[in-house]
Amino acid sequence: MPNYTVPQRDVSFVLNELLDAEAFYKTLPGFEDTSADLINAIVAEASKFSEEVLAPLNESGDEEGCQWSEEGVVTPAGFKDAYQQYVDNGWPALSAPEQWGGQGMPGLLGIVNSELIGTANWSWSMYPGLSMGAVRTVMEHGSDAQKQDYLGKLVSGQWSGTMCLTESHCGSDLGLLRTKAEPQADGSYKVSGTKIFISAGEHDLAENIVHIVLARLPDAPAGVKGISLFIVPKFLPDADGNVGERNSLQCASIEKKMGIKASATCVMNFDEATGYLIGPPNRGLNCMFTFMNTARLGTAVQGVAHGELAYQGALAYARERLAMRSISGPKNPDGPADPIIVHPDVRRMLLTQKSLAEGSRAFVYYLAQLVDVETHGDEERAKSASNLMDLLTPIAKAFITETGFESANYGVQVFGGHGFIKEWGMEQIVRDARIATLYEGTTGIQALDLIGRKVLGSGGKLLLGFTEQIEQFCDASTDPAAAEFVDPLKAYCKDWVDLTMKIGEAAMANPDEAGAAAVDYLMYSGYVTLAYFWGRMAVLAQQQLAAGSDEKDFYEAKVHTARFYFERLLPRTLSHKQGALAGSANLMDMDEALFSF
Repeated sequence: MPNYTVPQRDVSFVLNELLDAEAFYKTLPGFEDTSADLINAIVAEASKFSEEVLAPLNESGDEEGCQWSEEGVVTPAGFKDAYQQYVDNGWPALSAPEQWGGQGMPGLLGIVNSELIGTANWSWSMYPGLSMGAVRTVMEHGSDAQKQDYLGKLVSGQWSGTMCLTESHCGSDLGLLRTKAEPQADGSYKVSGTKIFISAGEHDLAENIVHIVLARLPDAPAGVKGISLFIVPKFLPDADGNVGERNSLQCASIEKKMGIKASATCVMNFDEATGYLIGPPNRGLNCMFTFMNTARLGTAVQGVAHGELAYQGALAYARERLAMRSISGPKNPDGPADPIIVHPDVRRMLLTQKSLAEGSRAFVYYLAQLVDVETHGDEERAKSASNLMDLLTPIAKAFITETGFESANYGVQVFGGHGFIKEWGMEQIVRDARIATLYEGTTGIQALDLIGRKVLGSGGKLLLGFTEQIEQFCDASTDPAAAEFVDPLKAYCKDWVDLTMKIGEAAMANPDEAGAAAVDYLMYSGYVTLAYFWGRMAVLAQQQLAAGSDEKDFYEAKVHTARFYFERLLPRTLSHKQGALAGSANLMDMDEALFSF
């Protein structure tokens, strides 16, 4: 497994230069004290924990996996101690509200922390990772009593949370779920049913696990309009708010998986378990979107994490591995061969990894900043941020995980045959990364959400809100040196709108046209979105170089990487555009009977 080193300089660049976090948070009530010094100190401490505590457990956790028994699930050696350190140091409370025991830091810093711990050890990070989604769900939709019973313990990390959505026959079609909730005289409900694919549904890290569960009331209408949301804890809180009676639920089994083996993925049986309604009856899916949107952003972080880790491993190996001579002449004349980093194709793979990881980091951090505006900005700013989040969340979740998996595969490829064997750890990154394109909605589901609900469903308004922002950046970047990035970005921005109009016109005649174009359209959107962030980073770097910065190497690397992205990766949009416009006939006209083997 590669030795993970937090890219603190790049993290700082995005936070303090690209996003100008200190100045930005002075404009949001409650976050005015978020200085650059405070941000850097938090990143430095999170880096130590990630590098020194979590990273050493990544490979061993994969080897050992989780152990199931009727008494519960045991996590790999070292996981419980690491979790206790995490709680003792206050990390779960970092970006939670102070009234519930949190530290009141911006959610952006919580996302940064998620990236660092996730890159160090994604399996471990999934145990505390879903708790913040549970916190947000209870905060937004829970009653005062529910907030008092659960938020303090969830925020501290003493208790953890889960998201119990799907069932074996459902997949992403939650309208088919069968879990039932029977009302009781005391206002509680008896929840019965089986949920699958429940990350951290059972473990030995926290003293209680609070399940957020979708279920149907007896008189519920069919489909998604008949789903309600419930809190169903493993242990019911007693009169003092502490762990009380064991609830009637259990982990029936844990999945044997391709990757993230140290994360317990559980089948959960609820057998008339006591639960409590969150939000209005039959509006559970609407309430659950609070949790799901948090989880989708967290899943995008996984794409960054595995792309970064694969890049670090591949880069170290490429600098050390000697093989063949450079076609332009020896670069290591005193050695038997040249390091493989001199070969153009190896550089192609490394620069693909680097440009995707750094561009995606900027994208995800920007989205986290938008979430802070949603929750702390005035009405006008919050609405604008919410519109941008609606558009960009499915792009981030799907595009960043797809390209993160691509980067993980390049990690293996740079190693050659050595990448295919376990001792180097690169194959684990591929296995761990593969799930990210699946959970919280597959790439196809995200693509349908983007093209259907967000773009065409808004009449293009959500898209235009973002493209106008891109155009404003381009118009403001008047330095001639910026033209190599700004000019193509402006052209792609216009083409994005034109492509959308063509798909929309075709979909009016045949709705299948939107479905047929969806994934290509999402990937096109992702490449243009990342070009926006690379354009901004390149212009910033050019300005620093022109000012005579003493970090010349760092800023030159930014400009070179941006140039690679614009010249090598952004043109991928051309094939995605062609695919998006190819129509549905080549997919739908073949009779189903002809799908044979």
